[in-house]
Amino acid sequence: MAKKQVFGEQVLAAKASQRKMAKVILSKKSDKGKVVFHESTMEQDQVKDFISRQKS
Repeated sequence: MAKKQVFGEQVLAAKASQRKMAKVILSKKSDKGKVVFHESTMEQDQVKDFISRQKS
């Protein structure tokens, strides 16, 4: 069982290192006419959904 547990930890470590992140910067105009930037970091798979939610 110890070997299976070590193997599982190695697989989880490899999977965590393959996680692809993306930095998204959105710009909006404030009520005063200034441009405001909103920066967020998320997983690459969620970027399109995040941008579509922010546009609406």
